[in-house]
Amino acid sequence: MADAAAERGPGGIARFLARRLAEAVPVFLGIVLFSFFILHLAPGDTIDVLAGEAGTGDAAYLDQLRQTYGLDQPLIVQLGHYFIEIAHLDLGYSIHYGAPVAGLIGGRIAPTVLLMGTSIVLSVVIGIGAGTLAAMARNSWLDELISLVALVAYAMPIFWIGLMLIILFSVVLGWLPSGGFYDAARTAQDPLSRSLDIARHLVLPAITLALFYFAVYTRLTRASMLEVLGMDYVRTARAKGLDRWKVTLRHVLRNALLPVVTMIGMQAASLFGGAVVVETVFNWPGLGRLTYDAIFEREYQLLIGILLISSALVIVVNICVDLIYSWLDPRIVAR
Repeated sequence: MADAAAERGPGGIARFLARRLAEAVPVFLGIVLFSFFILHLAPGDTIDVLAGEAGTGDAAYLDQLRQTYGLDQPLIVQLGHYFIEIAHLDLGYSIHYGAPVAGLIGGRIAPTVLLMGTSIVLSVVIGIGAGTLAAMARNSWLDELISLVALVAYAMPIFWIGLMLIILFSVVLGWLPSGGFYDAARTAQDPLSRSLDIARHLVLPAITLALFYFAVYTRLTRASMLEVLGMDYVRTARAKGLDRWKVTLRHVLRNALLPVVTMIGMQAASLFGGAVVVETVFNWPGLGRLTYDAIFEREYQLLIGILLISSALVIVVNICVDLIYSWLDPRIVAR
């Protein structure tokens, strides 16, 4: 018992975090290897794109550029150089943008974190609330309505939701901006007004990204709640005369949240994939939009850097999910 308690204490949590961080190292190495070779299977490179934009076909000039940037070397040599750069915390240099990859990503990461964080909060809070109400009102009109809304949100493609929201709230009603991060004409405004302006631009992309995951968490919470409601300890608590909502919030919901929290960690990576689509539709200046542009520009260094940073974000989200999971079920730290 004492050993188990120690594992659940600060020392146990520290060892748990250290173990997870150690597990992240081979994940990063695998991402670098996989993405490096997969990206180089595509025909052409950044120099070909630059040549097309400049309208030049001078083979000697293009070969000189490849030699300058090391693109004429075998892939295994390029990979070795890239590992050395990563060891020095250098993500490389973007030929197309003429800037370090780390700087390009650093300028785009805040909008993506803001979009993903807001979407996660919206989808989780509303999804858990709606799923709880549906489970408590099982087989009623409220249950049917919530299930129908969740089904519709789940069935609609993310890009189509974004386009419909733009048409409704930007074109028809004119309530919200159709894209961008802030109004460029108001760059001199005070910090509070600027924050409110960013919040207005955030509403439609965040709702678009959150709707699909809201549907997932609603359906999962409802199913998990119904399963826990049928357990013996819940019937015992009710037989003792405890208030229905007290039993639900203190006993049922906490145990029903375990699969929901697990799903949050599993869907962190797909959330970034959805952010690529949403940022493109709404011209949101985040990593998703940068990824979209880098693909067409054959920016291998930039793409691998984005993959590494986005993977780091996913790992951080999963570690946070594990900590929440250990709070809901303290036995998880000792496993």
